[in-house]
Amino acid sequence: MDISQILFYALSALALGSAIMVVISRNPVHSVLWLIITFFAISGHYILMNAQFLGIVNLIVYAGAIMVLFLFVIMLMNLNAETEPQKNKWLKLAGVVAGGCLLLVMVAALKQAEVKGQVAMLGTGDIGLIKNLGQALFTDYVVPFEISSVLFLSAMVGAVVIGKK
Repeated sequence: MDISQILFYALSALALGSAIMVVISRNPVHSVLWLIITFFAISGHYILMNAQFLGIVNLIVYAGAIMVLFLFVIMLMNLNAETEPQKNKWLKLAGVVAGGCLLLVMVAALKQAEVKGQVAMLGTGDIGLIKNLGQALFTDYVVPFEISSVLFLSAMVGAVVIGKK
């Protein structure tokens, strides 16, 4: 067992454990913090697959911007246990049945999947490298890239104009 397999299993255990904690945490702020740890573990998987750009973008966009937005929304909603409405026992039972059905479908789908001969290529290939992305972006897709930059610039100007009023 080499270091990449050890890292894969450690990151997988971290991602699964923190994803379970997202669901079972009673405090919404703790759930968001567990979700950030899950995103870090997923970014580690991207980096193990030699997709550094995807891993860094995952950290910046999801663990950075989206989680800050989630925290602001949770804090603005002021969720307390006293204000939460009591759920009907039939609603809880329906949730358990729906979760069991989802688990059954997932087990059936995974049972038919053949993954014994398939192994991910770690550290090989150059598909996810930033160098290749920049090469394609500034040679083949330079016109759409410039059009999107003008679109973003006009959106920023529009936001400033709306904000001034």
